[in-house]
Amino acid sequence: MITVSNLSLRFGKRVLFEDVNLKFTQGNCYGIIGANGAGKSTFLKILSGEVDPSTGSVSFTPGERMAVLTQNHYQFDDFPVIETVMMGHQDLYKIMKEKDAIYAKEDFTDADGERAGELENLFAEMDGWNAESDAATLLSNLGITEDLHFKLLKEIDGNQKVRVLLAQALFGKPDILLLDEPTNDLDIDTIAWLEDFLAGYEAIVLVVSHDRHFLDTVCTHVVDIDFAKMSIYSGNYSFWYESSQLALKQRTDQNKKMEDKVKELQDFIRRFSANASKSKQATSRKKALDKINLDDIKPSNRKYPAIMFNNMEREAGDQILTIENLGKTVDGTVLFKGLNLMVNKGDKIAVLSRNSLATTAFYEILAGRDADYTGSFKWGITIKIADMPMDNSKFFEGKNDNLIDWLRDFSDTDQDDQFIRSFLGRMLFSGEEVLKKCSVLSGGEKMRCMFSRMMLQQANLLLLDEPTNHLDLESITALNNGLNDFKGTTLFTSRDHELTQTVANRIIEITPNGYIDKLMTYDEYIRDEGVKQLQEELYKD
Repeated sequence: MITVSNLSLRFGKRVLFEDVNLKFTQGNCYGIIGANGAGKSTFLKILSGEVDPSTGSVSFTPGERMAVLTQNHYQFDDFPVIETVMMGHQDLYKIMKEKDAIYAKEDFTDADGERAGELENLFAEMDGWNAESDAATLLSNLGITEDLHFKLLKEIDGNQKVRVLLAQALFGKPDILLLDEPTNDLDIDTIAWLEDFLAGYEAIVLVVSHDRHFLDTVCTHVVDIDFAKMSIYSGNYSFWYESSQLALKQRTDQNKKMEDKVKELQDFIRRFSANASKSKQATSRKKALDKINLDDIKPSNRKYPAIMFNNMEREAGDQILTIENLGKTVDGTVLFKGLNLMVNKGDKIAVLSRNSLATTAFYEILAGRDADYTGSFKWGITIKIADMPMDNSKFFEGKNDNLIDWLRDFSDTDQDDQFIRSFLGRMLFSGEEVLKKCSVLSGGEKMRCMFSRMMLQQANLLLLDEPTNHLDLESITALNNGLNDFKGTTLFTSRDHELTQTVANRIIEITPNGYIDKLMTYDEYIRDEGVKQLQEELYKD
C-alpha cells in the first residue's frame, strides 16, 4: 500500500498540490489525469523519491518493491539490452554482479566462499536462475527480437529503446509500478499486449497517459488533479468523464427533483457497468462500478475547449477527391505507390501506415505543400480544405504577432477583433491571453491556435495529421466530439485509439507495395484476419 499524507508541493508562489491525502491499494490500477502542467508526472516523481515534497510524506508497506518507467532514454546506453532489463530488479541485479565479481577473483578465500554461498541462496530465492529467460520473454513480447538482446542499448533505435525500458520496469513483477506515458512510440500490437498484462497484474499501478483507450482498458480508478487537489474515483476514464459531465448537467438543472437526479445517476451506473462487463476491462474485474457511492460523483471543474467544425461556408458537392496512381519516394525509399482512391462525401477516413513519414507525405501532397510525387489527384470544385499538419512550426516561425493578429491573417476578410476573439475563446484563450505573442506559445497552445485557424476557415473537408500531439485529455476529448459531429469529409491519422475507433468509418493503409481500403471501424480492421494477411504481403521486403 502507498499512503500519501498532507502532501504539498510549491514552486515559489505556484502551488501544484496542497494537503493531499490518498491511499493506493494492492491490485488496483490508478490513472492520473489533469490538465497540462497540473503536476501528473511530478506526482509520480514524488512517489519514486526523485522529487521532495514541500510538506507531507509518502510511506509504503515494508518490503514492497517499486519499479519506474524511466524517461531518461540514454541512462543505460552502454549496457547490453538484456542486462538493462534485468537491472529493473535492483536487488537481484546487485546479487548477480557481486556473485560474478567473487567468482572472477584469482585469490578466492574461505570468506569469499561463504559470501558466495549466501548470495547463491538469495539468488535462488529470487528465482535468479530464470532471470535471463524471463527478461528475454518480456523483450520478445514487446517486439524486441532475439538478435537485439545482446546489443548495447545505444545500438538500437529510439522506438526499440522505449520498449526495452518498459521491459525493465515490468521485470520481476514489482509490487508498485509507476508508468509515465508508457504507450508512447509503441505499435498497436505492443499496446494490446501491455493492456492485457496490466489488466491482470495484481500490484499497485499508477499510470499517466493521454491514451483514453489505454486508460479505459487498464484502470480501476482515476486520480483527478484539479485546482491543486487530488481526488480518487472508482471506474475508468470514460466512466469518470461521463459521470462528471452528467453531474455537471444536473447541477445546472436547479429545478430537477432530487429523486429524479438519483434515478438518472443509478441508471447511468447500471448501463456503464453492463457495458464494462462485456469487455476485458480491469474495471469489471474489480467490480468497482458496483460500489459507486452516488455522493462521490461530482461535476468536474475542468474546462473543455469547444472544437466545432460545422459552420461550413458551403456544403460540398458529390465530387470530393479522386486519386490516381499516387506515389512518393524519398532518397530512393518508396513510402507508398499506386494509390487509386475515390473519396466519397461524408467519408471519415483513418489513414494508416507503419511508417509515419508515409502518412505525413500523403497529407503534404494533398495540402499542396509538396509537388514532388508521381501520379495525380483532383479535388472537387466545391471543396474547401482546412488542415492540421504534424509539424506546425512554419505557421509560427519568424512571427511576433499577438494571437488576434496571427489568427486574422488566416481570415478571408478583414474581420474585427471581437470576431477573431470568438474563435480564440473557443480554444480557452480569453482576456489578456489573446494579446500574448505567438512566439512564446507552448506546444499545446500552438495546437489550440491551429484549431482556431481550422474553425475560422469554415471548411467542408478536414485533413489532420496526428492532431492529438501536445494536447491534454480535455482537448483530445473535445476534438473527438468535434470530429464526430462534423458533417463534412475527414481524412486523418492519429495514434489515439479511441479517436480513430469512434470517428472513422473507413480505413486506408498505405504501404511501399500498395494499399488496403476497407469500409469498417478501426477495431474491426485490427481484428480482421483478411487484413492481417494483406499486411504481411504488403510489408514484405
